[in-house]
Amino acid sequence: MKIRDIEELRKKANDIRIGIIEAVYGASSGHPGGSLSCADILTVLYFNQMHIDPNKARDEERDRFILSKGHAAPALYSTLANRGFFSVDELKNLRHIDSNLQGHPDMNKVPGVDMNTGSLRTRFIYCKWNCYEFKIK
Repeated sequence: MKIRDIEELRKKANDIRIGIIEAVYGASSGHPGGSLSCADILTVLYFNQMHIDPNKARDEERDRFILSKGHAAPALYSTLANRGFFSVDELKNLRHIDSNLQGHPDMNKVPGVDMNTGSLRTRFIYCKWNCYEFKIK
C-alpha cells in the first residue's frame, strides 16, 4: 500500500494525529508532543517508503523501523493501527493494565514493532548489530 499523492499522505498523517490524541487522552497519560512531532515522518515511512506487509509482520525481507524515543509510542501505535497491523479501536486501550499497548513498545506483544524501546542508547547498539547481521547474510 503505497500512497503517492501528497494530499492523501496529509490526510493519513492527520488520522495518525487523531489516534495519538485519542489514545493519550484515553490513557490520561503519555507524551503527546513527542508523538505528534514525528507523525509526518512515520506517515511517509509507513505509507510511502517502507516495504512492509501487515499480513507478514515478521517477514525476513521487510524493512525495519526502530523507534529510539520510546516515549513516542503513541505515534508508532497509531501509525501501525492505521497501516493495518491491528485495529484502530485498540488505541483506546493505551496503557491500560491488560493492553498490549504500553508506555514503551514491546515487540513480543505489538504486531509491527521491530524492537522494544526504553533506554535511548540501547537502540543504537541494536541497529548497528542488525546492519552487521544483514550484511553477512
